[in-house]
Amino acid sequence: MKEVWVELGEQRYPIYIGDGLLRELGRLVRSRLPEARRALLVTDANVAPLYGDLVRDVLEAAGIKTSRATVGAGEASKSLSHAFSLYTSCVKAELERSSAIVALGGGVVGDLAGFVAATYLRGIPFVQVPTTLLAQVDSAVGGKTGIDLPQGKNLVGAFHQPALVVADVGALRTLPRRELAAGMAEVVKYGVIRDEEFLKYVEVQVGNVLGHAPGVLEQIVERSCRIKAEVVAADPQEKGLRAILNFGHTVGHALEAASGYGAWLHGECVAVGMVAASAIARRSGILRDGELQLRLERLLERLGLPTRLPAGLDPQSLEPFLRRDKKVRDGHINWVMPLRAGEVVVTSNVSSEAVRWGLEAVRR
Repeated sequence: MKEVWVELGEQRYPIYIGDGLLRELGRLVRSRLPEARRALLVTDANVAPLYGDLVRDVLEAAGIKTSRATVGAGEASKSLSHAFSLYTSCVKAELERSSAIVALGGGVVGDLAGFVAATYLRGIPFVQVPTTLLAQVDSAVGGKTGIDLPQGKNLVGAFHQPALVVADVGALRTLPRRELAAGMAEVVKYGVIRDEEFLKYVEVQVGNVLGHAPGVLEQIVERSCRIKAEVVAADPQEKGLRAILNFGHTVGHALEAASGYGAWLHGECVAVGMVAASAIARRSGILRDGELQLRLERLLERLGLPTRLPAGLDPQSLEPFLRRDKKVRDGHINWVMPLRAGEVVVTSNVSSEAVRWGLEAVRR
């Protein structure tokens, strides 16, 4: 088992990474939350039949009385109506401030359960148990929780750090190939924004990743978590450095909203967003190395990820969603732009012409 700590002073917490950790969950939760006697296990309709009983049983064996709530799989569950339903489940489970909410699933479950934990009784502990690659390397780490509105993704939310994160790479064996590839979009992002050597490692290991090689996946999850932990520790509430983690997400989130949540996976949208951001950066004169854009596209395509917008989608349809992006300041979008492999810059000095050019560059 590998261990990575997110250093946030009194809120510091560990990320445990390994194969078979679901069976250790009760012990790990008890070590971090010794006062917890009750828990609400939140999962989705896909994950519940696979791991729901196992996780409830190991929590119960550790002396934690555990109720379970299951939501529908997919982005549609990140809604106010589902949050209210979980509040009712919290009441029925008789949760107290020392109790815990355990999020078992992908990013949707983690974001939704984390938001409920942040707001129920003005905040109770929660535990992230991510079962998708995307959640293990990204959404389960950092304390961002939230739900969607029809007008945009994650427009309602709160910062609420987990007590611990338990990433069992063994759970990735049951992950469909498309979901695995989508998670790799966030992994590629880390290489582009922070670590070219890691990017090279990913380029070499594509076959092993898609073949579910546990040792390679463990290495990838650990390095991704270390990069994110370093950034989050330096900027817990995204007031500066943490914005670099949004590389590809400005166009990515707009694409998710414009195409209808759930039509494309989050990682697929981020993949297109990274290509678009690189094209915008080249047009703006920020990215001078055209090879990086080609290298990025080749890697994403080898992973089975899209690099162009869905057929028939007009790039101009993304613009209203871009203007509602959370990173807009005084009417200007703060774009995350690559300078070179391993380094990015955050800037609002991007012309509308460059943005339109970049969006046209990813038109199918």
